[in-house]
Amino acid sequence: MVDVESEGEWSPWGGEDEVEQPLIAAEVQQPQANLSDSMEDTRETAALVGRRSRGRTAQYLTGFAATMGALAAGTVLGYSSPAGAQLTSNSTSGSLHLTSEENMWFSSSMNLGALVGGPVGGICLNILGRRGTMLASSVPFIGGWLLIAFARNFGMLMTGRIITGLCTGITSLIVPTYIGEYASADVRGTLGSGFQLMVTIGVMYSYLLGALVSTWRVLAGLCIIPPVIYCVLMFFAKESPSFLLSKGKEEQAAAALQFFRGKDGNIQTELDMMRQSLEDARRNKASIRILTKPYIFKPLMISLSLMFFQQFSGINPVLFNLTTIFHDSGSKISDNMSSIIIGLVQVAATFLATVLMDKAGRKLLLIVSSSVMALSIVALGEFFYEKMIDKTWAIDNLGWLPLTSLIIFVTAFSIGYGPIPWLMIGELFSPNVKEAAASFSTMFNWSASFVMTLTFVPLQSALKIHGVYWFYSSVCVVNLIFCVTLVPETKGKTLEEISAHFGAPPPSRNSNPLENEL
Repeated sequence: MVDVESEGEWSPWGGEDEVEQPLIAAEVQQPQANLSDSMEDTRETAALVGRRSRGRTAQYLTGFAATMGALAAGTVLGYSSPAGAQLTSNSTSGSLHLTSEENMWFSSSMNLGALVGGPVGGICLNILGRRGTMLASSVPFIGGWLLIAFARNFGMLMTGRIITGLCTGITSLIVPTYIGEYASADVRGTLGSGFQLMVTIGVMYSYLLGALVSTWRVLAGLCIIPPVIYCVLMFFAKESPSFLLSKGKEEQAAAALQFFRGKDGNIQTELDMMRQSLEDARRNKASIRILTKPYIFKPLMISLSLMFFQQFSGINPVLFNLTTIFHDSGSKISDNMSSIIIGLVQVAATFLATVLMDKAGRKLLLIVSSSVMALSIVALGEFFYEKMIDKTWAIDNLGWLPLTSLIIFVTAFSIGYGPIPWLMIGELFSPNVKEAAASFSTMFNWSASFVMTLTFVPLQSALKIHGVYWFYSSVCVVNLIFCVTLVPETKGKTLEEISAHFGAPPPSRNSNPLENEL
């Protein structure tokens, strides 16, 4: 039986023999007279730790392994589009056939599972560890797909969707947290944005295979492949050094951090700072009262706002209505091809985001993303408004506008509001509240996604289709103001620096566990 807290017996990316395992040296307690100076030194040291990491290969390969879970989650998001079309088609093979109402629940039910996955993942983070939670979640991931593939009734389909949704929720919490803890500051943005890139690749995976295979059962079977690869790769990955330190496994934590920083990297200062942060976290355990402290409440509100704007930008209603938009524009492109085109746009734009994340920064990308989204979705609403007035004129003269607006909208979303809210989950919170705050943010995101799915039709009836898109545009404008005024830049900053930005007290110098017990 594998110890989920271990680092793995052997790694294809470098084993224990390739790294030195320095012990964590106990710190010498500073005289009281020099305490303020030592605190200032700690802040200055924080500014240097992780700025440039020479051992990036291990970080990138581990990031690839972890984000295979994001690819698996993407297949869950993309599966309902091709599968739903087959299940509701009159020509579908087999006895299982869904009505339009059943298909609506089939498509959106994964949000209910993901909603539960946030708090479940938060609990598992501290019990099983980051790597252990990823390994454990891959088992129900596979089981959920098997239920769908062999479903004999609507209940089995729904159960499989909820289970895979649960694993998607866990993955959306655990992967950004894990990457945020082991990655050095100079590549953390690139690695973190890789989560959303792999999600879009997973969606593309479902779209492409859905167009190639004949049945939704075969497609469900093919969707088992990503979580299997995810499980295998994470078996050989290292556990988060921060989690190992929290469990008192100091030598294993040192070895893991040395692996991530390269065998020649000097990790002692970073380890000392990590230990200080964890000791402070133990002395200030999370509670309802501590959430009211400004240095915790502010980043929590920023994270929740980012999740709100991500969902209420209108991305899901736009993607859910691709077929209608293409059809109304007079396009001759097939349903499968239209989905593939948008899938390719998402992948390409999200890849661009991974390149820009540690160069342009989070704040600038969010500003560009929200402003371009607002303009493009206004144009989309304008087409439907003109179509309502004069359908023939709109299609003849503005038939190009829906497709163009849609491509620009999806591109703008993918370079900013797609990856950054998930990336900043691993950056904004101090260690003592990270699990609780991150799981709450994840749960809030999936709740907003579920609300958006259910309210689109009522909003369309109340505001008309053009009014709905103009409403989403107004949300994007408010989003732009929020990004300009309240969102901090976290590019290139250590986690300690980010906490200090919100006013968190510096790590205590007297943080030796042995001294605290005396």
